[in-house]
Amino acid sequence: MALSCKSLASILAMLSMTGCTIIPGSHFEGINPGEQTHNLEQDLEKVNIQIIDSRLIAAEKQKKQKVSHLAKAIALDTSSYQYKLGVGDVITIGVWDHPELTIPAGTQRTAEFDGFRVQENGTITFAYAPNVPAVGKTIPQIRDALVKRLSRVIEDPQVDVKVVSFKSQKAYVTGEVTKPGVYPITETPLTLIDALNQAGGLNDSADWRTVTYTHNGKTEIIKLDDFYTNGDISQNRLLEHGDIVHVSRNDAQKVFMLGEVKRPGTLKVSRYGLNLAEALSDSGGINEGSADANGVFVVRKRDLQQTGLIADVYQLHAKNITAMVIAEQFKLQPNDIVYVTSAPLARWNRVISLLLPSVSAIDEIDDTVDSVSN
Repeated sequence: MALSCKSLASILAMLSMTGCTIIPGSHFEGINPGEQTHNLEQDLEKVNIQIIDSRLIAAEKQKKQKVSHLAKAIALDTSSYQYKLGVGDVITIGVWDHPELTIPAGTQRTAEFDGFRVQENGTITFAYAPNVPAVGKTIPQIRDALVKRLSRVIEDPQVDVKVVSFKSQKAYVTGEVTKPGVYPITETPLTLIDALNQAGGLNDSADWRTVTYTHNGKTEIIKLDDFYTNGDISQNRLLEHGDIVHVSRNDAQKVFMLGEVKRPGTLKVSRYGLNLAEALSDSGGINEGSADANGVFVVRKRDLQQTGLIADVYQLHAKNITAMVIAEQFKLQPNDIVYVTSAPLARWNRVISLLLPSVSAIDEIDDTVDSVSN
């Protein structure tokens, strides 16, 4: 479900109810010395405030390079992969120099039609080799079992076994892909990335950042953007029977532009990303007459239980001549709040403390949108 005007109105309404009247264009002009903001200001101890400068940009690039390097060391290894037969699979069996044991190819018949199907009891039956266990066995194991059985009647039998129809195992690709559906597991390893490619790739409504991968009833979040953008091949998975790969919609891929910008509201983050300079430009730029150019903040929620932090707050000194060059290299993330304040330097901490409840409000709205779209 695309974000409607009604949803946007709901977001802004919730932001306004967080105790600080944060609505597009709000100035925080009404903050009085006696206002009860003590609890909110205490939250500043759980906020990591950083300046957006060349050192921060360099540190972020170095962090990505380090993660990418480590990821390549734990890449998915499919070199030892072997397909294991299941009920419904069809194989062909040929015995060299013994045409009487090999079904000749017919002009009106297929290899699947003439093949040997793995039965419900998990076995296959061949001449001189009845009820050979097949379920869970690899082709080399089936060949060895047939050679052992046929050796009783044939001297040194040369047996050739092939799978001609893969019917027993499948994986599912659902959600925002071009061709959602059921994809067979075959003798060629099927990875999560392979399955997405076979499904035609992501469509225009897809969330390109993450997909969910369900295996044996357990769901894992796969960072798809890390795979494609940073080369993090550790995000790939080898699919097995019953696995589900689900691609969600990209409704939540947006940032919020508030305060002293000419067109406050939301901006969509495309799969190619959105940097701070683009966000400021797309919202009409800063209101030069009322904005404090050194008060450009980006508020980004953190996991309080895991990190001990409520949010990261990044500050851009936009009066600096190189500010927009730096802003162009600062990548925004979905649900970031970009706020341009008119408050003087002495009040910036209070402005930040009043912004913090908005982070939770936005998450609540996103949860509601996700539940409706799913």
